Amino acid sequence: MIDPAPNDRVLIVDDTLESLQFLTDTLESAGLDVHVAISGEAALDVLGKIKPSVILMDAVMPGIDGFETTRRIKQQPDIADIPVIFMTGLTAPEHAVDALEAGGVDYVRKPIVVEELLARVKVHLANAKQSRSSLSALDAVGRHVFAVDPTAALLWSTPEADKLLQAYDPCWSPTDGCAPLGLQKFIQEDPDEGASKKIDRDDFALEALVVSRKAPGEIIFRLKDVREGADAERLALHFGLTRREAEVLQWVSYGKPNRVISENLGASPRTINKHLEHIFEKLGVETRAAAAACAVRALSE
Repeated sequence: MIDPAPNDRVLIVDDTLESLQFLTDTLESAGLDVHVAISGEAALDVLGKIKPSVILMDAVMPGIDGFETTRRIKQQPDIADIPVIFMTGLTAPEHAVDALEAGGVDYVRKPIVVEELLARVKVHLANAKQSRSSLSALDAVGRHVFAVDPTAALLWSTPEADKLLQAYDPCWSPTDGCAPLGLQKFIQEDPDEGASKKIDRDDFALEALVVSRKAPGEIIFRLKDVREGADAERLALHFGLTRREAEVLQWVSYGKPNRVISENLGASPRTINKHLEHIFEKLGVETRAAAAACAVRALSE
């Protein structure tokens, strides 16, 4: 038994009905949600509707074979992270190499040994979950990042980075396979680590910062929403503040006294004091300096 999570599903791609039935029975008995496709074309169609946790791919099929199907999967950023395990009766070493070069993470020989298959599926389900958790963790701490190659082809991105890029360019989608046009020129300039670029579109502005170029062929960017009022929105979300409390905290982080804050926000000093009382309570601090430090840390993440 694999002890699957409720959303663990496997897509089996095989043109032999007997193999499909055997694999379906085996994986369903292990507690997995199983979907099937009898060709590479059918698999790509299924992947347009669902995102499985792992794919079992027959190598040799009529039409689009398993190698080409996998290459097409890996060209689509929204599904490229799904691990593909090849199933093949081919025994020559070059066929295993072909499977890995196409984007497969593993392969099993036919005839399938049930225990081996279940063990490999279990390992790759765990690895995929860990990878998704890592991307989600980056989002959770404000690390909205994405990676491209030097031609601006999209390699991977966190969900929140996708949202920021789509807010900047509503016509863009991760399925485009490349960064939005506004970023492509900057990427093709081959920027060094630490280089940044502000890009504007209508009433939306982003800053893209190069945070890593350590992996060959991979440039990792961190995104930040730099619209007017974006920092106040971030503070409100981070600390559970009202919009006005977040604006007050933002000015406090700039080191401004109540008199200046009241003038900028069009509120009386007494009202500013009341907001500060609520801010201190929500942040669990007792002084302006401590509140300012909390705000600076949150905005620098």
